[in-house]
Amino acid sequence: MTPAVLGIDAGTTAVKAVLYSLEGETLAAGHRSVAVVRTADGGAESDIDLVWEAVVGAVRQALSQARSAGPDVVAVGVTGQGDGAWLVDAEGRPVRPAALWLDGRGADRVTAWQHDGRDAAVVSATGSASFPGTLPVLLDVFADTEPDVLARAAHHLNCKDAVRQRLTGEIATDPSEASRTYLDPATLAYSDDMIDALGHRRFAHLLAPVRAPHERGGALTASAADELGLRAGVPVAVGLVDSAACPVGLGALSDQDGWVVLGTTATVAVNRVDRAAADSGIGILIPTGRGTQVLEALSSMVGTPNLDWARDTLGLSDRGWSELERLARTAPDGSGGVVYLPYGSPSGERAPFVDAAASASWVGTTVATTPAQLLRSVFEGLAFSVAECLDLLDAGDRVPVCGGGARSDLMCQLLADVSQRTIVRTADPEVGARGAATLAVVAAGLAPDLEAAVRVFPVGSVEFAPRASPALSAARDVFARVRAALRPEWPALRALGRTAANADGVGAPTPNESVIAAERVDAAASAAHLDAAVVDVPAPERTPA
Repeated sequence: MTPAVLGIDAGTTAVKAVLYSLEGETLAAGHRSVAVVRTADGGAESDIDLVWEAVVGAVRQALSQARSAGPDVVAVGVTGQGDGAWLVDAEGRPVRPAALWLDGRGADRVTAWQHDGRDAAVVSATGSASFPGTLPVLLDVFADTEPDVLARAAHHLNCKDAVRQRLTGEIATDPSEASRTYLDPATLAYSDDMIDALGHRRFAHLLAPVRAPHERGGALTASAADELGLRAGVPVAVGLVDSAACPVGLGALSDQDGWVVLGTTATVAVNRVDRAAADSGIGILIPTGRGTQVLEALSSMVGTPNLDWARDTLGLSDRGWSELERLARTAPDGSGGVVYLPYGSPSGERAPFVDAAASASWVGTTVATTPAQLLRSVFEGLAFSVAECLDLLDAGDRVPVCGGGARSDLMCQLLADVSQRTIVRTADPEVGARGAATLAVVAAGLAPDLEAAVRVFPVGSVEFAPRASPALSAARDVFARVRAALRPEWPALRALGRTAANADGVGAPTPNESVIAAERVDAAASAAHLDAAVVDVPAPERTPA
């Protein structure tokens, strides 16, 4: 039988299970969807038992596809969505559905914390601001709304920790997950000051022990092995949250290594030597579990939905992305003088600046403007915004990229040209699962450390070298000036939109203070939900050479 490593990525809307050879070759993959239930009070939940069923289904599908290779799984790694509240009792049974990172029930509470100083205590301890889907906020909500349910809870387990508990029966977490609760990234210990400032000493018993992500976090129990179709006793790594597992899958381990996810959101992150070195002021901080190193991330809202919107608006919905990319290539650098501001999210923007009123627009059009120029300007606008984040974080000269948008050769080349960095696109679309599997290689003793595991567990890639383009440089300068000129009018444009919606009988609500605050602090959620950015986006296909 062929020795294999299993990487499991339990995302917000889907679970992926990928089997790799010990040389890093993808042998097979399985996929199962996960339902997200929206509640009337703004909640977003998933049934923990159904998440486990999706894990079982995805693993069995991968094993079935790889049957001809005869895989013998010798190590298991798990990653998954971050944040939320995954509460279980002493036997590991859920006491309620998992409240997810995008749960909005605590928006008013976040606003109150910003005014009364509790959010400042969160920032002081963790380096990241509060937002509604974090554990401290959700526990505060449930203490008021579901005290009986909360009283039955014995442990909080983040998504991947809940999956690993089903695999091994052990309770544990890692610094990347714990930093999104009460952990100080500088000390890698839970902050008593933060716990006391929030009045959350009554919740401290729920916090899991923090262990290194590459350690062995138990072994497959007989019952779990039977459900999955594996053998008992296989070692399982402690693991990392998906946002920290992705750079492992990309091989971005060293201080100052940067990387990009081009998906529903465009996330840019850089490894810092320690917390003190992370100074963007609007990023979030996540310990990588490698000494004092932290990941500093910016997640802008300028993702591939801009491209989907442009395609539909231009009446090109019936064309595939390969054809549309060829059309965009017929326009020159600079898109014939058309500039696109890619702030199309209804929630505004959160990186490299925070503005809940940010709006998208085409500027510089005439009656002679062509669909090709309009389409290309959207690609360029996305590249300009991502390059700004790369510059703000001072990313390195070589930047790995992944996500749906990275499948576009045009997008990758524009990002290389605009940022003047070499863009390296990984050949494996499931970088989260690969990162989890890489950690498992170390946990199983198949490599002495993570750096060695990355070397023996490589991933293929395609490089896009930067070209000099005076037209793109000029367009980027105009892009920044146009945005500065229009930004003072964004609130008025939003107000016009609400007025028009109400006049049409749509009944669009006027955002109140709590909703606006929730949009602003939503920047802190960025690194917790990369799975959605990587997986669930209709994105450009790769253009044939």
